[in-house]
Amino acid sequence: MEISWEQSVTYSINTIYLLFSAYLVFVMQLGFAMLCAGSVGAKNAMNIMLTNVVDAVVGSISYYLFGFAFAFGDSSNPFIGTNFFALKDIPNSSYDYSFFLYQWAFAIAVAGITSGSIAERTQFSAYLVFSFFLSGFVYPIVVHWVWSSGGWLSASSSNPLFASGAIDFAGSGVVHLVGAVAGLWGSFIEGPRVGRFDAFGKPMPMRGHNATLVVLGTFLLWFGWFGFNPGSFDKILVAYPSTTDQGNWTAIGRTAVTTTLAGSTAGIVTLFGRRLLVGHWDALDVCNGLLGGFVAITSGCSVVEPWAAIVCGFFAAWVLIGLNFLAVQLNFDDPLEAAQLHGGCGAWGLIFTGLFAKEEFVIQAYDSGKSGVVRPYGLFMGGGWGLLGCQVIEVLVIVSWVTVTMGPLFLALHRLGILRISVEEEIAGLDISSHGGYAYNTYQEDNQPRFYADYMRMQDQS
Repeated sequence: MEISWEQSVTYSINTIYLLFSAYLVFVMQLGFAMLCAGSVGAKNAMNIMLTNVVDAVVGSISYYLFGFAFAFGDSSNPFIGTNFFALKDIPNSSYDYSFFLYQWAFAIAVAGITSGSIAERTQFSAYLVFSFFLSGFVYPIVVHWVWSSGGWLSASSSNPLFASGAIDFAGSGVVHLVGAVAGLWGSFIEGPRVGRFDAFGKPMPMRGHNATLVVLGTFLLWFGWFGFNPGSFDKILVAYPSTTDQGNWTAIGRTAVTTTLAGSTAGIVTLFGRRLLVGHWDALDVCNGLLGGFVAITSGCSVVEPWAAIVCGFFAAWVLIGLNFLAVQLNFDDPLEAAQLHGGCGAWGLIFTGLFAKEEFVIQAYDSGKSGVVRPYGLFMGGGWGLLGCQVIEVLVIVSWVTVTMGPLFLALHRLGILRISVEEEIAGLDISSHGGYAYNTYQEDNQPRFYADYMRMQDQS
């Protein structure tokens, strides 16, 4: 069918918008890499940088071969997609290459979250296995449930659960909670890093080696989040028929504002909250607080008022602070606080959306602003319990699904002896024991080898 000049212009602009958003989300990989590198010891910097590269390249192949098909294939199946493997029959009337690229950028971000939880003590081969499995199977199934038009939990379904479906617009649950629960099990099965807790269970400080990289990574992630959240509209040139001057372009601007306000509020609350608790101003804590606010608002960014985003960020900060305290009490070791940040704040973000989603914005985001549409919305906004019920169900099914898939995988890797490195390698550092040398030419701890040959010579002598 021949399309008009106006239609071709609209398609072109929407495609450019989606591709630009995909590029912004991909920049988040660089942000993850910088954040991770700065948060670990210098002797493991090369290792964590390489794992971020591996998450991207392995996730690319996995998502291309299987992930996209499981996520968006066969809308008649509410649980799993069964076509579009290796992009067969793409492009079509529903999806094109730009949509695949945007979704791919999300998929590789999930594995990056998990990698942070198990940093500084994991064998490199284990990263290859879990990254492929997580990006190609575990994550796409959740995507199908929540984002596919035929998913059983999708708000875009023709027959949504509780007449609502779960609103997880950009992935507080689908992306962040999935990666966090996977990291939680990986970190739990591996156990704490050597030296993180003493013989009596008292926590010992193991701060990252470079605050500059942490701050740089945080700002890169902030920049990328403007593709992550506003970009999830997919199209910018969609006018709302119930108004004369509004469309997706209006909602996209508001989404960028709510994202900024939630993150900023969480950062400020964390700054002062940690000052009261530990007695000093901590830049690294502020960075994690900021990211916690972004994670929390990701679910409801398109359907809440700016003032509600401030509420979201305020409570996200205290969720993160509380979970970090609990993690220390339980001797749980996550070098990047990824399980607490992405898991706790992601779960809060889903519940927050069920409380504060505004009816008008829900209809704009999911029905293009059509008149006469009735949908459940936030409980505190007068919308009843339907939406909140779906949000709670999403939290529970994601935790359950990732637990029964990633938990056994990490346990199997552990039993096979290919999950955690030896104590000697961990003390020496993964850079020298696995990657041929340190990331920094000037780095050398006392009594530690500088080059891989030195490391092997010491091993032979021991």
